[in-house]
Amino acid sequence: MARHRARTRWDGGPVMELLWYVSRASGLVALLLLSATMLLGITGVMRFAAPGWPRFVLAHLHRNLALLTLAFLVVHVSTAVIDPYAGISWIDTVVPFISSYQPLWLGLGVVALELLLALVATSLLRTHIGRRTWRTVHWAGYACWPIAVIHGLGIGGQDTQTPWMLAPTLGCVALVVGALIWRVLVAPAGQAGRIQVTRR
Repeated sequence: MARHRARTRWDGGPVMELLWYVSRASGLVALLLLSATMLLGITGVMRFAAPGWPRFVLAHLHRNLALLTLAFLVVHVSTAVIDPYAGISWIDTVVPFISSYQPLWLGLGVVALELLLALVATSLLRTHIGRRTWRTVHWAGYACWPIAVIHGLGIGGQDTQTPWMLAPTLGCVALVVGALIWRVLVAPAGQAGRIQVTRR
C-alpha cells in the first residue's frame, strides 16, 4: 500500500503506523456505535417495554450508546491530530473545511461530530430546554449519520476498499436504510391496525 511505504521512511515509523491504525479503527467503531444508536431511534424501540427490559432501560441504552460513540470519536480525533502525517491541527477539528488536508472530507467529519455533540447535549438537557427544542435538534442531529458515512468513505481513500473497512460500512448502511424503509412503510400500517383494533 502506498501509504504504508511512505510512512516507513519516517523515523519512529512504527509509532506513526500505530497512531494511524488506532485512528482508523476507532473511527470505524464509532460508526458502528452510531449506527446502533440510529437503529434504536429509527425503529422506535424505546416506545415499547418487555419483561426485563422496561422502557427506561432502553432509553438509557440509547443515550449510553451515543456517549460511547463520542468516547471513541475523542480517540479518533486525538490520534489523527497527534499523527503528524496529515498535519491536522486542533482548530481543524472544530472549524470545518479549513484544513489543508482533504478539506471536504475532513470538514464533513467535523460537521458530523458537531451535530452529534448537539444531539447528545440536548438529550442530556432535555428536561431543561423543553421537548420542542429537543425534538428539533434531535431530528437535525440525525443528519450526522449519513455525513459520517460519507466522511469515512471519502477520507479513507484506497483503504475504504479493503474488506475490514468496506464490509462493516456497507453493513451499517444496509441496516439503517432497511430500518428507515421499515419505519416509513411498515410501522405506520401496523400502528394504524392497532388503533383500529383498539377502537373496536
